[in-house]
Amino acid sequence: MRLVTYSDAQGVQHAGAFIDQDTAILSLQAAQRELHGATSPSLSSVLSLIEAGDEAMAHARSLVERAPRVAVLLRHQVHLHAPIQPPPQMRDCSCFELHLRQSFAAARKIRALQTPDPEATLAAMSTKADERVIATFNRQPIYYKCNRFAVIGPDDDVVWPSFSKALDFELEFGCYIGRKTKDVAKADARKHIVGYTIFNDISARDAQALEMSGMLGPAKSKDFDTANVMGPCLVTTDELEDPYNLTMIARVNGEEWGRGSTSTMRWTFEDVIEHISRSETLYPGEFLGSGTVGNGCGLEQLRNLKANDVVELEVQGLGILRTRITRPQRVTAPA
Repeated sequence: MRLVTYSDAQGVQHAGAFIDQDTAILSLQAAQRELHGATSPSLSSVLSLIEAGDEAMAHARSLVERAPRVAVLLRHQVHLHAPIQPPPQMRDCSCFELHLRQSFAAARKIRALQTPDPEATLAAMSTKADERVIATFNRQPIYYKCNRFAVIGPDDDVVWPSFSKALDFELEFGCYIGRKTKDVAKADARKHIVGYTIFNDISARDAQALEMSGMLGPAKSKDFDTANVMGPCLVTTDELEDPYNLTMIARVNGEEWGRGSTSTMRWTFEDVIEHISRSETLYPGEFLGSGTVGNGCGLEQLRNLKANDVVELEVQGLGILRTRITRPQRVTAPA
């Protein structure tokens, strides 16, 4: 299934599923009423459906297979949110070594360009700190916890944070936990994943450059309203033959800025789940991001976003997550 969360004209949120090549949405609760004469608590939200377990998911799948037309809405008739908004918890991991290496190199070049002799400055720069990060990355999965309340969906705009002049996107995908679990072995971790979605980790690069020397990971650079864009849908695991062989493409205003593949992940989600679940319970609906794929952000090309840019992140089998970047409107004081 390709599960979605949408709101109707009255602003009420509903659980649904994409049908007809993602051009229409089946309201799961409306389909339940039409086919079975009553509503079901498990269909009240995508999170409720996941929490209800395998039997509820199988029932939802049967509704999608029958898809009564009275319960179908066209995609443009609704406001699409993130599949789970907000998720119970979210962590963003670092799974792509190429992104780290290229981002470190780009950051050094940016600093060098601010000096009188950029070439000499760049040649003299030490890479020891960067290599320590890479060594840690290769030793174990690393991650940070995100602001789950900053999650938005495909039909919401990113609002440029007031403290930043250098905004960037990050092309990621991620998985949702499907059942309560703890101390999971890698070999058993796949069955604890319910599905996947696309993740755009909006980042304020100037704030990030200042705070990372504090050695606590990203903070305000990724912690502001509308920073976490997710969607367009939650694609259940049975829809993807191999989640680690998917092409990933980033476009800005229709121009391709970069592409990569999930096949280049140093750590799989199974690795990450094994690591995170040690002595820690994971709950249904929690989200784990992959980190940025190599070539998957503007920093790696020494490019930044501008107001009114439209970012399109495409992941094979998951769809396209399209987002507009806006500046907050200034309020003019009365004369």
